[in-house]
Amino acid sequence: MNRPDPDELLDRLQRDEEKARRGKLKIFFGASAGVGKTYAMLQAARRHAEEGADVVVGIVETHGRSETAALTAGLEVLPRAQIAYRGRTLEEFDLDAALARKPQLVLVDELAHSNVAGARHMKRWQDVYELLDAGIDVYTTVNVQHLESLNDVVGQITGIRVWETVPDRVFDRADEVTLVDLPAEELLDRMRDGKVYMPAQAERAVRNFFRKGNLIALRELALRRTADRVDAQMREYRADRSIQHVWQARERLLVCVGPGPEANALVRAAARLAASLKADWIAVYVETPKLQRLPDATRERTLGALKLASEMGAETATLAGEDAAATLVGYARLRNVSKLVAGGSLRTGFARWWPRPFGERLAEQAGDVDLTLVRAMAGDPAASHEPTGAGAAARAANAWRDALAAGGGQRSPPRAYAAALVICACITLIASQLIDRIDLANLVMLYLLGVIFTATKLGRGPGVLLSFASVAAYDFFFVPPRMSFSVSDTQYLLTFVGMLLTSLVISHLTSSLRREASVAQRREQRTGAMYAMARELAAALTTEQIVAIGSRHVSEVFGAHVAILLPDSVDKIQQKVEEPDPQIMLDAASLDIDVAQWVYDQQKPAGQGTDTLPAATARYLPLKAPMRTRGVLAVVTRDAHELQVPEQQRMFDAFAAQIALALERVHYVEIARDALVNMESERLRNSLLSAISHDLRTPLTAIVGFSSMLAQTWEATGAPEDPRSGELIESIHDEALRMTGIVTNLLDMARLQAGSLKLNRQWTLLEETVGAALAACRRVLARHPVRVALEAGLPLLHLDAVLMERLFSNLLENAAKYTPSDTPLVIGARRVEMGGNPFVRVTIDDSGPGLPPGMGERVFEKFTRGEKESAKPGIGLGLAICRAIVEAHGGTIGAGNRVDNEGRVLGASFWFALPVEAPPPLPADAAEDEAAEDVPHVVPDVAGLAAAARLVDEGAVADGAAAPHLKPADSKPSHE
Repeated sequence: MNRPDPDELLDRLQRDEEKARRGKLKIFFGASAGVGKTYAMLQAARRHAEEGADVVVGIVETHGRSETAALTAGLEVLPRAQIAYRGRTLEEFDLDAALARKPQLVLVDELAHSNVAGARHMKRWQDVYELLDAGIDVYTTVNVQHLESLNDVVGQITGIRVWETVPDRVFDRADEVTLVDLPAEELLDRMRDGKVYMPAQAERAVRNFFRKGNLIALRELALRRTADRVDAQMREYRADRSIQHVWQARERLLVCVGPGPEANALVRAAARLAASLKADWIAVYVETPKLQRLPDATRERTLGALKLASEMGAETATLAGEDAAATLVGYARLRNVSKLVAGGSLRTGFARWWPRPFGERLAEQAGDVDLTLVRAMAGDPAASHEPTGAGAAARAANAWRDALAAGGGQRSPPRAYAAALVICACITLIASQLIDRIDLANLVMLYLLGVIFTATKLGRGPGVLLSFASVAAYDFFFVPPRMSFSVSDTQYLLTFVGMLLTSLVISHLTSSLRREASVAQRREQRTGAMYAMARELAAALTTEQIVAIGSRHVSEVFGAHVAILLPDSVDKIQQKVEEPDPQIMLDAASLDIDVAQWVYDQQKPAGQGTDTLPAATARYLPLKAPMRTRGVLAVVTRDAHELQVPEQQRMFDAFAAQIALALERVHYVEIARDALVNMESERLRNSLLSAISHDLRTPLTAIVGFSSMLAQTWEATGAPEDPRSGELIESIHDEALRMTGIVTNLLDMARLQAGSLKLNRQWTLLEETVGAALAACRRVLARHPVRVALEAGLPLLHLDAVLMERLFSNLLENAAKYTPSDTPLVIGARRVEMGGNPFVRVTIDDSGPGLPPGMGERVFEKFTRGEKESAKPGIGLGLAICRAIVEAHGGTIGAGNRVDNEGRVLGASFWFALPVEAPPPLPADAAEDEAAEDVPHVVPDVAGLAAAARLVDEGAVADGAAAPHLKPADSKPSHE
């Protein structure tokens, strides 16, 4: 028998828990517009509303269709948000209104819609994700051409590029997808009848996008995509129930993203292949020295392709190397990649042999790694980054722009080239002084040394210039005939060629080594900065130190202004800096606390360079630690594109993670230190209380006895003439009893804390315990009428009757102490369900001023009183003992205020719940005897209980009066 993997079970439980907190997303999926997605969504919503659900229409686009608009009748429709854009007012889905309304289900049509600039999110699917995070269910619609991985495929089929897309992960993570299908002929009939678009629009659509062949192809794509999702659900179902184990390793795919215009099409092809193989995939860009000299426009295109891959679920990486193929294969083997995907192209003529195609060089070194070459067709809209119809003119214009940018984007400044010419002149001057002393061929070495120096210090371009200038100067000044470019001996031509090639090779190698050394130096600096920050954060002991250290290192590495925003006690983000450094810290004008609060609450990045609020000045990143988010890191870089590079972004995330871990460590260090101090204080206090209570108990008992004897003697002597003696004796007796109660509470609390108190559980009726407590508290409740309202048929409870009597006594004494005289008390009890288990919930309500704000939980802590510096007697242990007794019985206790409809406090309400257990069966002989004698097992004296309550109500119970009898005559008390 195969046992399930514990890690998989834990992961499944965590996914289920997260899914339970989030709202449910249902997508109505179709091949194209007009198949009836919105109509089906509204029908499903109406059925849901008829079942009693709270359904709200967030935004529904009817496009003038009357039958669709009719379905919105009877449903609540949220007003749309009005957003000003370029002198016009546009309507958008009001996300804030939906969050404030918080219905069970909200309808949000057209998931791929792009929001107007100024909205919180760039895309409507991001609005939907925020609704799901808030626990709101969402119904939405999407067409197959809007899926990112199928976007270029639909463009090839229809010749029309759809620019509004949805990442495939949104579609794949939906809780339910309903395919709304319609045959092509029926959809065309609907188009001609004007049920999809207006007649003029419908005619144009039928001639272009809505051709029958297009509709059939789109329908096939929709059916296949839905089938893939159903197959994934089937696999997940089998895996969750351990029906069959999959032993083969999961495939991993790596796609090489280059600077060419086909990068986006290559990424989409890799995404489709990874989805079909159910494989993880990585998008890698290898930056060689040649690619480092590319213009900014081309580099931005490459970074855009990497960002697209990241949005489609890929892991991205940027590598540096001399040989792109070798670097890529080495990284693939390091990451255990099974398949390589790269771009391929057809070459003719001499181009077949030089330069060698990248795919061929990759195939030679791939070894046992499978290689897939994807060729972007000439008519592929994605390859040109232009809509279909732009043609070769647009691609040619882009090529010319790149070429001009490359020509004007030299890295070496003009003064470096002038310096190279000056070096050439200096070498020539030195050589002219040495020509009579050394051989002519040895002068070449002087020029080669100059080329090495120039390429190292000034760069590749000046080194190449010096190579040509050196050959010209050597020929003109030193090769006979001198002062002429003519050559008398043809052997010098070979010298010139060798000198030029050697100079060029030396210049190339030297500049490449210089660049690689610079890259390695930058990486070493960043690694060192990470190590230095981690070392300093490990030694930090306060939050202020962590903020200062983290801000300083992030500012140094990224050349940015930084702010670390921390939450207060109510989770409101604020900036806490005692002495802000203007060279490091962000000023208040650059910070948006509302954006930072959203990042902290949603635990997602926002701001500059992200898809959420990209117009913000700073980028905000949540400081997520293992337990919770500890704050927000805000950064403003000098270069807006600094954090767009994947390597830089990973470094930024690593810095944020280190800061978050340090903040969490300090937080728990403070908690541990406080807990240790509290434990030591508690231990000392318990020892002191135990010693005092034992030492005081004996003399107090003697005082109570002597005062009682003195009172009896005073009464026996016939009441002396001085009446103050009787009042004094009574006061001594009452104060001794109160002091005895305080010492008893101290002793009981010490015993409870030490764990030496053992419960003597017996099956008891709650009415019995209530009656005994009322009788014991008759003196305290003399001026408080008590009403008992117990639910009929309460079950037997397995409890310690003496401790429960003490529980009721403490609660009643507390209520009588803090409520005005002659105000009523109500004792109630009923059977309830808590967490699927039966409990008996007991309440004691008063009509006093109620509990102070925030005291509902603290009132049960030791030495906590409802009124500070109060003249009322007590030390704040009675309710703490109540909680200890209830928790010892496996129950819960709480307190709160009773309020009316206008919010006025009617009084305090204390409650506790005790678990209901199944009583043990009676022995057979006992059951027969009981049935024969017709004697009930336990019959509570309800009349006696009512009498006790009535006596307390009337204040007629005198000291020494007998309590009402609540047990059968032959029963014995549970405790002596």
